[in-house]
Amino acid sequence: MGTYRNYMKLLEAWPLDNSKPGRDLAQHIRDQLKLAFAKGEASEVNREQCDRYYMILKKISTNHYGQMYNRTFSSTATGLTKDQFMINEVLHYLEPSPGKVFVDMTFGAGGHSKRILESSSDIKIFALDRDPVAHQHAQILSEKYAGQVIPLLGRFSELPQLLCKYKVNVNSIDGFLFDFGCSSMQFDVAERGFSVSKNGPLDMRMDGFRCPQEPTAAEVLQQVTEHDLAKILRIYGNEKKAKKIARAIIEARYTFRNLRTTQELAQLVDSVVSEKRVDQLGRHAHCATKTFQALRIFINNELNEINYGIVMAGIYLKLNGRLITISFHSLEDTIVKRHMTANITETVSNIKSLKYSDYGKYYSLYEIEAFNRTPWKMLHKHVITPTLEEINKNPRSHSAKFRAISKII
Repeated sequence: MGTYRNYMKLLEAWPLDNSKPGRDLAQHIRDQLKLAFAKGEASEVNREQCDRYYMILKKISTNHYGQMYNRTFSSTATGLTKDQFMINEVLHYLEPSPGKVFVDMTFGAGGHSKRILESSSDIKIFALDRDPVAHQHAQILSEKYAGQVIPLLGRFSELPQLLCKYKVNVNSIDGFLFDFGCSSMQFDVAERGFSVSKNGPLDMRMDGFRCPQEPTAAEVLQQVTEHDLAKILRIYGNEKKAKKIARAIIEARYTFRNLRTTQELAQLVDSVVSEKRVDQLGRHAHCATKTFQALRIFINNELNEINYGIVMAGIYLKLNGRLITISFHSLEDTIVKRHMTANITETVSNIKSLKYSDYGKYYSLYEIEAFNRTPWKMLHKHVITPTLEEINKNPRSHSAKFRAISKII
């Protein structure tokens, strides 16, 4: 039959590797064929299953998936590469032109800021980052663009004090840019403690040693209770086995010793979860990835900083000024969406129904419009996600969500 001949033709282009006796895939396939087709083409086998296995092996032999997903040697959750991620969308909606003033709230290595400066002349950028290493990059860029780049070292919540030094008034900025998440400089340096695949001290502080009084991840794990740790992992990491992981970490603390390195934490979580996990692209994902994310968000107070940063953007933006956000998980994107829909009560995010606390009261049309009034206008109909080409270049960008809004009040 044709299936048997197809297998034999495939094996002609699949040589044996004698250096791996007993574990060579080509030899294993030949052995299985001998069992399946004991009587040659006259054997009775499940043809549908054989055809399916043949197509799988053909894709492997032709490196089908290797050509579809190019290997990425250096990438981060923020999509920070040599050519900055989603830069075309940033330039399109930010509309840089001579005389405009922007604030890059997550400068990193300066990929976005560089392209904005190159797109037009006489542009001024306030380059903010809480990481001292990123601040050094901003200082280097400021030497190249003297008077156009103003480096700022601090968190989103420190922005008013930093801008006050340069006498920046409210309602005076043309655009704000947020690219949430960690930069490659933080992920790629083992000593920073962000990477689940690189062994280093459990630090995870985005501020580095700028704020020595802030606790490291190791110090948090030394003091936190099992209940609080499980809550952190469940809320900030969406970890379905949060209780089990939290108990294992606390038991390790009392039975053996405190966790001190990223490798120790990753191995402990892996032994507890003991299951295979994949990301949205079907690639292998480490079992400790969500645990690392949750601890990082908690230690750096990321969500509160994001909320405060968007509030500050609304204060400092001009009328019709632009706000660009690039988020990489639902926790970040939810905060952005709630600001867009005015679904914020004072400083606390809440569901829409909380605004209508008295269900027995009749609301006038004016009151309903007041409930739904928002200072923002969406500049595109739906959230923008990366193209397949961008995902192939940087697979970690697959979860990114791009939003551009304009201040209208």
